[in-house]
This record gives sequence, C-alpha cells and structure tokens, in this order.
Amino acid sequence: MPKRGHGEGSITKRADGRWMARILQLNGKRKYFYGTTRAEVQTKLGEAVRARQQGKALPTARLTVEEFFSDWLKAVEPQVRYRSFLYYKRNITMHANPEIGRISLQRLTPLHLQQLYAKKLSAGLSSTSVHHLAAVIHRALADAERWGLVGRNVAGLAKSPRIRRTEMKTLDAQQVRQLLDTARDERNYALYVLAVTTGMRQGEILALRWKDVDLEGGSIRVTGSLQPGPDGLRIVEPKTKSSRRQITLTPMCIDALRAHRKDQITHRMKLGDLWHDHDLVFCTSFGNPIWANEFTNRTFRGLLEKAGLPRIRFHDLRHTAATLMLSQGVHPKIAQEMLGHTTIAITLDLYSHATATMQLGAANAIQDLLAPTPQSKRDPGT
Repeated sequence: MPKRGHGEGSITKRADGRWMARILQLNGKRKYFYGTTRAEVQTKLGEAVRARQQGKALPTARLTVEEFFSDWLKAVEPQVRYRSFLYYKRNITMHANPEIGRISLQRLTPLHLQQLYAKKLSAGLSSTSVHHLAAVIHRALADAERWGLVGRNVAGLAKSPRIRRTEMKTLDAQQVRQLLDTARDERNYALYVLAVTTGMRQGEILALRWKDVDLEGGSIRVTGSLQPGPDGLRIVEPKTKSSRRQITLTPMCIDALRAHRKDQITHRMKLGDLWHDHDLVFCTSFGNPIWANEFTNRTFRGLLEKAGLPRIRFHDLRHTAATLMLSQGVHPKIAQEMLGHTTIAITLDLYSHATATMQLGAANAIQDLLAPTPQSKRDPGT
C-alpha cells in the first residue's frame, strides 16, 4: 500500500482481527474508528478526512438516530410552518423512532430504512404515508450530512414505496345539488356553495375575510390559509405564488354570500360587545375562527348523512369542483388558476379521469369540422 500523506490518517489490523483507523483531529486529539473489514474503516476514515477538511466536527458513533431527530426537530421548528413541524414530529415519534431510534446515526444503513418502510407497509400504513415518512427522514439526514454528522445521506440510497393512486371520491352534479338543497337552511350555506363552485381549500375558505370579497365585482382574493399554531389558529401566507390568486364567482355564489353577510351583520348587532371581530366571512357564532377538524366532524359529516350522501372528506369537495369544471369543458389552464396549482401538469395529472371527457368532446368537434357534408358527397350515378 502507498504511504499515506500527513494528516490522512492510518489503518492497521489489530491482534483480535478487527481493523482500526485513526486520524488526528483539529484539537490535537486522535480519533479512532473500528470495523470488521478494512473497507469498512476505510470508508469511516474517508468521511472523517472530508469532515476535517471542511472544518466540521468528526462523525461520532455515540449519537443515536433518536437523539439526532430530537436535535433536528428543535433546529427545524423555527424554519417551517407549525403544521409542517407537527407533521415531521408525528412521523418521527410514531414511526421512525420506535424502529430505528436506538441505532447509532453513524451506523444507520439504507437496509435499516428499507426494512422500516417494508414493516410499515405490512402493518397497514398506506403507500402514500410511508412515502411521506421517507421524505421526512431524507430531509433530516440531508441536514445531518450538511452539518457533518454523517458522511452521506443513506436515505438517498433507500427506495421509498411507490405511491399507489386511490380512486378519487367526488360527488356528481345531482349529488352536489342534493348537498346544497339540504344545506340551504344551514348558517354556513354559502361556505358549501363556495367550496363546490371554486374548489378552494378548506383552510383558504376558513381564512377568507370580507376585505378580500368583492361582491359588486363578483370575485374574491385568496390571501391566506387558516392553520393551527402554538397559540391557537392563525392566518398564514399562502405557500406558493400560485396559491395567492383571484377567483371569479358564480352568480349563485354571489347571492349566497350576500345573504350570508346580511345574516352575519344582524347576528353581530344582537351580540354587541360579545362579538369578536376578525373580519372573517365564516366564523363561530361569536366571530372567532373555526377549527377545521371540528367543523368536519360535527357539521359536515352530519350534513352528508342528512342529505343521504356517501361519507367523504371536506377536501373531496375541492376534487368535486375541479371534476365538474373540466367535465363541462373548462380549459385546464383556467382550472389550474382557480385551484391554485403550481403547474397545469398537476391539474392534468390529478384529474385525468375528467380530461377523458374533454378528449371525447375534442374528437367530436374534429369530426363535425371535417366530416363531408351531404352536398359534397359524389352522386353514385355520375
């Protein structure tokens, strides 16, 4: 073997058969790595050399995956939305830590992660949930690599499960009419009309303020989303530029919002000082923000049952609106802008079942344009 240069460390075989690598740290102390093969310690030594060259702390075998995740969550909390932080924390504490938490971060391998994903799938977790778990782990380990705690992100070498598309649940036009007829006497009737005619997200609807509603012009502006925070509900900025948008309203939606505003003003005058003014279009009976989960569980599901409709998520009203738009020939670009998708590809991918109807319409249009007319047909006797 060629002689190593100064500072590159050394590798020797111990009397007990194991291999040992050592390197001089920046503080003057030696760091030792052990393994059953020369290749194993060679890898560890290479990672240590790169870390030292970059001025990073040398990898340590004492830090467990669970300890690292704990530190990572504390570091990432101020950088992301509170809802995202809770999502990261739930995936780590419920799924990752019980399986791989005790493993040394340095000894975590792609196989460990592959086994984790397989176990979660066999336990009944959906492929989408496991895919999201893998994404959280990948992001965390990418930071571990950036911080010099590991030499590479092993999550990049583990295959996350392929997401299996489930059949989208939507209401057809008749069912939507049935839903709205049943909800007509509800306090938040306008909320349902807005959901099925615009495709707005639930958080966007619950964050809607009267200052963003132009009933004379027949449009609304989406400027935020109602999300849980450490101290309760709060309106946060849209995640993407496309989510901040203006939507043209249908006449029936304008009428519903006019009636809703009139009722709200009457109710507000009756309450007087008991009313909490947040300028919200849809709020509790005292003017406060509505918790989405409580609204879905206590109000929306009861409405579905009363209307004799299948149990769906509130988010499925967004899918319903998009499907109705596209099936009625609305251009996908317009649907994309109304829904707030980043690209038209997302719209076309999500609602390919509806664009099939558009293709049939296009085929019929071409047929009508190019089919020979009776006058152009040749007379068989000529």
